[in-house]
Amino acid sequence: MGDASGSRAMSIGAVLELLRQDFPDISISKIRYLEDQGLVEPLRTAAGYRKFTPEHVERLRYVLGVQRDHYLPLRVIREHLDALDQGAPAAPRLVEVAPEPPVEAGTRRRFTRGEVLAAAAVDEALLAELESHGLVVARPGGDLDADAAAVARAAAELGAFGLEPRHLRAFRTAADREAGLIEQVTRGRGQAGGQSAPELTALCVQLHSALLKAALERGQS
Repeated sequence: MGDASGSRAMSIGAVLELLRQDFPDISISKIRYLEDQGLVEPLRTAAGYRKFTPEHVERLRYVLGVQRDHYLPLRVIREHLDALDQGAPAAPRLVEVAPEPPVEAGTRRRFTRGEVLAAAAVDEALLAELESHGLVVARPGGDLDADAAAVARAAAELGAFGLEPRHLRAFRTAADREAGLIEQVTRGRGQAGGQSAPELTALCVQLHSALLKAALERGQS
């Protein structure tokens, strides 16, 4: 795998600390899992220890960021990386998401109502209505998760088509059922299940999209 004796090479523990600044839930087992899946190929010392370069760290940042923000399966992420390795321009984002407020390194991804309102560009009345229908849930103390901004932005755009928050409760019900199924599978697989949860989520999103499209096409036939 190459010479790992350079001064820029880092241990897996050092890489873990760097990545935790942006991905607090990252673990050594997750980094090893991504290596097993062919998404990063660290160098090896003569004794077999992993050594990572800054380029490897940036590659891991890309993988983890796409998983977190776009729920893409590892297979698709690998294809994006292969294209980049071959000199292709950066792959376009497949899903546009609402910008998130800045968050300090090492903190949990929780935001105040004001930060969510600013990031989603919606008013307090819409956010309160989303809460009343269970589409956005406040944490103890009133803070909201990062996903609240994306939900609020999508709800505002759907409102332009006449869909109100009360019409969107079916999406929350379906999401809860899918999340329960994923949790059931991951619990049964132990640590390996936790590592594969993002890919399971991406596959469920793909299935949901395909079924919705098929249902609409049947209705138009």
